[in-house]
Amino acid sequence: MGTPTNTESQEALGRERVVGAVVEALSSVLGRPLPDVTDATRLFDDLDLDSTSVLGLLMALEDSLDMEVDPESLEQHHLESVGSLTDFVVEHSTRN
Repeated sequence: MGTPTNTESQEALGRERVVGAVVEALSSVLGRPLPDVTDATRLFDDLDLDSTSVLGLLMALEDSLDMEVDPESLEQHHLESVGSLTDFVVEHSTRN
């Protein structure tokens, strides 16, 4: 493996920032610390999210990352895990 390029490093840092924001928003919405959350943590099965908490999660992410999520592009598979939600936010968010 070679050394990551500047673009790859920036993308990795950006994704890490989004993962942190997702975990922080989840913790806030669920009202409990989530020290063991990983990319593979399932939002509904492992964290017991429901449709109401998903709305709160999306609003918290929009606020913390200063961006907007287009609900038209959000599909169920984007909400399977922390990683899939992070990927969705990285790919589909627009800056305010």
